[in-house]
Amino acid sequence: MAQLLFNGLVTGLLIALPALSLALVFSVLRFANYAIGAMVTLGAYAVYAFNAVLGWPLPVAVVAGMLVSGAVALAVDRLVYTPLRGRTGVTLLVASIGVGLVLENVVRLFAGNAPRGYGVEIARPLRVLGLRVNHEQLVTLASVLAALALVWLVFRCTRLGRAMRAVADNPDLAAVRGISRARVTAAVWLLSSAMATLAGVLIGLDTNIDPQMGWNYLLPVFTAAILGGIASPMAAVAGALVLGVTEELATLVMPPHYRTLVAFVVMAALLLLRPSGLFGAKWVAK
Repeated sequence: MAQLLFNGLVTGLLIALPALSLALVFSVLRFANYAIGAMVTLGAYAVYAFNAVLGWPLPVAVVAGMLVSGAVALAVDRLVYTPLRGRTGVTLLVASIGVGLVLENVVRLFAGNAPRGYGVEIARPLRVLGLRVNHEQLVTLASVLAALALVWLVFRCTRLGRAMRAVADNPDLAAVRGISRARVTAAVWLLSSAMATLAGVLIGLDTNIDPQMGWNYLLPVFTAAILGGIASPMAAVAGALVLGVTEELATLVMPPHYRTLVAFVVMAALLLLRPSGLFGAKWVAK
């Protein structure tokens, strides 16, 4: 049981970063970014290009990959989402589906369909307090917790974070107070793409990377965001942890390949019973 709880925690942390990205975009820009899966894939392949192809150390490659994915996110916002600003959330959602398909196929065009792996050595699993812990899980724990702490500090302790929260709470009042919506939007895309890139790398270390990897995580990512409260970024992290543990515990009574079914059932139940999520406040479009 303890092993399942630990594995569920790690699974939840892998889901937490893209769920945080999804909730952050929704809270500020008011649309569900369906392209989050493709952003995970793009970031993972950008890091792969710097690490495995150019031979850069993985930490340096991750930073470079974040810069590439951030530039792509800003370009997509300028070319696709900005002209649609002011339209309904459904319109932007459909646009993000198109963006996701384009990004995935660009990755396929340049990298092919074959799974790939990062240039890291395979280490033996460790025994910690009776738990079997592999090297990738330790990297995931350290990386995600550090990233979440950094995001929390940005939200709570910086002028930019306060501007993000002001725009999320009341865009019109934020504009009256002189807060630049364009600057906040750019910061949201940069932060969102960075989190998605890190998630892609950690998923790639846990398994492999392939052009379909981001789409495979869409259902649990959306479920986690809705579970926590899609308009509450940090609550989405809590939702991801709950979902990860629930999926692992479900393997006690069903085969492991049915874990995706758990995410679907949880999301369907939440949409019917509590659309605002377990930890999120109610939000009504006007």
